Amino acid sequence: MKKTTKIYLFSIVFTLLVGGISGLLIRDGINAYDANIIKPPLTPPNLVFPIVWSILYLLMGIGIARILTIDGPQRLKTRTLLIYITQLFFNFCWSLIFFNAQAFLFAFIWLVILWILILIMIWLFAKQSKWAAWLQLPYLIWVSFAGYLNLGVWILN
Repeated sequence: MKKTTKIYLFSIVFTLLVGGISGLLIRDGINAYDANIIKPPLTPPNLVFPIVWSILYLLMGIGIARILTIDGPQRLKTRTLLIYITQLFFNFCWSLIFFNAQAFLFAFIWLVILWILILIMIWLFAKQSKWAAWLQLPYLIWVSFAGYLNLGVWILN
């Protein structure tokens, strides 16, 4: 198997696994959230979230694989990978903070930091591959929407 194919497979599977593990860890928190929390207008049905997140994790994995497989300065690739992993960590932890801890204000602040990290990631991606950067736009939009939902939950509860 070509090195490029391995990088794409690893990047996609790794990113999807991070999302999948997060989803498994928050199952009980989601049940408590559903039973006890007032939700803001425009909150989608629960079925939408795993579908959207799976697509976003797939796009993230493709994006970072693209960065890792194209020619470019190694220092920039390393910095980009560091930001990618950092934002993925913030993404992972946000679900635990929001659903399991139900610390809605702290989760919102955490999400703002995640949003900034996504912007930095997109900027770094764009310096190396416009295509990889564009793939992250749905992620930025969804996290912006998640910010609205998170803030709404904090205000309403």
